[in-house]
Amino acid sequence: MNYDCAIVGGGPAGLNAALVLGRARRNVAIFDDNRPRNAVTHASHGFITRDGIKPSEFRRIAYEEILSYPSVRHWQTEVTDIRRTDEGFVLRTSSGEEVRARKIILSAGLRDMFPEIEGFRDFYGRSLFVCPFCDGWEMRDRPLAIVTHNPAIYRKAKMFFNWSRDLVICTNGSELLSAEQRQRLSAEGVRVVTAPIASFSGRDGKLERVNFADGTYVERSGGFVEPEQVPSVQFEQALGYRTSENGGIATDAMGKTTAPGVFAAGDGAYVMPSQLIYAAAAGSKAGAAVLAELTEEDWDW
Repeated sequence: MNYDCAIVGGGPAGLNAALVLGRARRNVAIFDDNRPRNAVTHASHGFITRDGIKPSEFRRIAYEEILSYPSVRHWQTEVTDIRRTDEGFVLRTSSGEEVRARKIILSAGLRDMFPEIEGFRDFYGRSLFVCPFCDGWEMRDRPLAIVTHNPAIYRKAKMFFNWSRDLVICTNGSELLSAEQRQRLSAEGVRVVTAPIASFSGRDGKLERVNFADGTYVERSGGFVEPEQVPSVQFEQALGYRTSENGGIATDAMGKTTAPGVFAAGDGAYVMPSQLIYAAAAGSKAGAAVLAELTEEDWDW
């Protein structure tokens, strides 16, 4: 069977694209290896009518909805290779299957690459998080550590003030702030520690201390760690699409890449901020753009 569209990635972007195309009676193949970026998250926030929903429940509801459309088929497997043909594309999966499709939507999102700090995994998703929009409310008014390598930390520190005024910025060995910026933060009670971090410590998933390599420490009850983010799928050589300066897939406003027939949506195209509602909206637009392109081709004879 030759599908109208193959969607690589079953996050909110891919799922919403599948919903749009399924409702338009298009044959859709969605590939999802069930390794979501938010697997450690207990609840997702910021999506109206779904605030506080468990990620696993979000996926369950989404698949129940999209698979009610008979033209949508789901593979729980990884796409390992994509090649272009005269008719479109051939996708090969880790299980050895080949699936043909006229269009591609890449929506596998990002992978978070965290600094190697002892104890981090003991607290990640319980008292150490990534996104303040997702978990800032739950951490409000607590003494927080902000662990970052990002030169834009001064602007982000001001943003964190919406949730807590008791902040310690930990740059883990980097000098990221000017003297003027440090002075302004100090005037607001924000401490900056540039020493490398040796470990996080606490008990039962609750952070108590950030320990530094010089033997000092700060007592904190939670915090946010900024990871390096890389696309989960990288088919730019095989498909020929352009990437942006930050490594994401470059698209237009509707998710169309620079490669014919290839679209992208969600965090892999660096939709910011990285939230469910933004990714789902991007998937909806990409689905509509694919439908428009398919329709024009069907009438072009």
